[in-house]
Amino acid sequence: MRGTVILSHGLDSGPHATKVSALAEICAAQGWASLRPDYRAIDAPRDPLAIDARIAHLLAQVPQSDTGPVVFAGSSLGAFISGFASIRRACRGLFLMALPASIPGYPHGFVAADVPTVLVHGWDDELCPVEAAIGFARDRRAQLHLVRDDHRLGAHVAYCAERFRDFLAGLD
Repeated sequence: MRGTVILSHGLDSGPHATKVSALAEICAAQGWASLRPDYRAIDAPRDPLAIDARIAHLLAQVPQSDTGPVVFAGSSLGAFISGFASIRRACRGLFLMALPASIPGYPHGFVAADVPTVLVHGWDDELCPVEAAIGFARDRRAQLHLVRDDHRLGAHVAYCAERFRDFLAGLD
């Protein structure tokens, strides 16, 4: 295995959701192990302060450093916590979909390690303003893919998987 990708689902989703499942298939085809933590029990109360518990759960899934590099990938709240995880655990890169720059009620805005980063975001995202994703990408000089879609990126699952495949290939 080339390393491990931690795939984090969004708030109203689960570890076998369409996008994270598509990314897991890319991981297998590219020789990466993938892990999909289940955050549904943590998310059930819908308490923004539970985000810290979600981050801790993600970090507990990360394999020891002798198993190769780690990549964090996620959608929506999964993207948000992936950034926080990246500053607490060394990683090779970040792949973020439908990224919220902040979460109402959570005291911290989005932060992430300075590693290769790719964002995919919908122009019509009704939950996470596209301007915030553009600003983050501009500040980081991150690769940004804007598509005609809403927050779920449902019409662009294959597109997200293709960009993810390109992203992993570029980490070599």
